[in-house]
Amino acid sequence: MKRYFISVFICTFAKKVADMFSKTCEYAIRALIFIAQRTKRGERVGIKEIADGIGSPAHFIAKILQELVKKQLVLSYKGPSGGFALDPSSECTLADVVKAVDGDKIFSGCGLGLDQCSESCPCPIHHKFKKIRTDFSVMLQNAKLVEFSEQLDKQATFLKTV
Repeated sequence: MKRYFISVFICTFAKKVADMFSKTCEYAIRALIFIAQRTKRGERVGIKEIADGIGSPAHFIAKILQELVKKQLVLSYKGPSGGFALDPSSECTLADVVKAVDGDKIFSGCGLGLDQCSESCPCPIHHKFKKIRTDFSVMLQNAKLVEFSEQLDKQATFLKTV
């Protein structure tokens, strides 16, 4: 019986880690890294090119970018030479994107999804998960979009599956 509960716990925890970001957030991160790469080259990029470059539906990316423009994470230009770009002086991090799209629950929520979990009333994994959550938060805060665009330029990473 104990083995069954451990197995269920591991499966629940593994799913939680795999589903850390919403699909919207995943696309937002990929789109902004793509835009950062093009901005570095002095280019503005359109919706269709972004969608093709990251393997996502154009209408979905359009809605995501509209929200990111409102939250001032990306710039939008109208007209024949329009498109999307990042502010060249942008220090935008993955944490900024995650907070803008998914909120900050990932940085403070319970590892088991319990609403009442806290320091004074912890769930069984509270203290271990708190460290993981803190390390994850620090990693996202230190991860700048510009760094990822440099890795793309070197073809050390990719944004879509072939």
